[in-house]
Amino acid sequence: MTIPRIALIPAYEPDEALLKLLPQVQAAGFEIIIIDDGSGAEYAPLFEKAKSYAVILTHEINCGKGSALKTGFSYIYLHYKKPCTIVTIDADGQHGINDALAICAIAEAHPDTLVLGSRKLNGRVPVRSQFGNGLTRMVYHLATGLKVQDTQTGLRAFSLEHLPLLMDIPGERYEYEMNVLLEYARKKIPIQEHEIETIYINNNASSHFHILRDSFRVYKNILKFSISSFIAFIVDYCLYGILLFITAIFGPSLGISATKGIAVSNICARLVSACVNFTINRRFVFQSDSGIIRAALKYFLLASIILFGNTMLLEFFVSICSIPGMLAKILTELVFFVISWTVQNYIIFRKS
Repeated sequence: MTIPRIALIPAYEPDEALLKLLPQVQAAGFEIIIIDDGSGAEYAPLFEKAKSYAVILTHEINCGKGSALKTGFSYIYLHYKKPCTIVTIDADGQHGINDALAICAIAEAHPDTLVLGSRKLNGRVPVRSQFGNGLTRMVYHLATGLKVQDTQTGLRAFSLEHLPLLMDIPGERYEYEMNVLLEYARKKIPIQEHEIETIYINNNASSHFHILRDSFRVYKNILKFSISSFIAFIVDYCLYGILLFITAIFGPSLGISATKGIAVSNICARLVSACVNFTINRRFVFQSDSGIIRAALKYFLLASIILFGNTMLLEFFVSICSIPGMLAKILTELVFFVISWTVQNYIIFRKS
């Protein structure tokens, strides 16, 4: 039995490239669904021509790429029966039809897997695309421990069974595609990459990605975590410095050695900053809906483990590596920042 293949194309103010793309997609055997994401009356004639090739779903106002994709997912989920394969394709003609066919074949062979059409992103690639993808690739790797070559690709294939999850993942604009990768990593759903041709038309001038605004949407959760961690670090660092000063003056008379003074100062400072960090992360960063007692127990178990490792590493830097105490503190906190983000995001404050 031949499995139906559906090409889902979100489009906002597209040019003639869309009309050139559609006959090729249809000839390759795809059923086509296009979402007009609030392009307006000026683009109505173009979408009218597209009707001879595709089902057209329309947003009255621009809602964003993530919202457009979810509209398409909802339509497919209501109108198609299992099994079928969905591939998302950008409207600007920068995805090759052969590449779309290739990733669909992989998705059909591995229906539990999200298949990405990944560009190598070398050679004559626009600077903003190289920089943006390099940054998101690094952030994604730090957040999940997984390596994905092309986190920003819009060419993705998957089976119908993925739609309930994809419709439930938050994000209405460009941040949605990154959220999908984060959620799949969180749920340990397989992600597979297939190398595709890198095509940029007119230096990617047709892209509606706004570097500052949309980058903030993509990175905002990690940015909020960084700010929260920085606040906790300031509390920790200042209190550590004060206690280190006090133990240096009064420690000898109390029988507290310099090494013990470092440990005592670090432990006390970490306890206070941990309370600050837990409160901010639960309420403002991860906006967790888990019970506060359960989350607190998990958090302070993590904090205890990190505190032990933090103290050991700090003493190693100071005693073995002869690094000054205040500098050693900064280096230690950087190491445990990544560990803390990963555990809190995927275990402690994981949304139910």
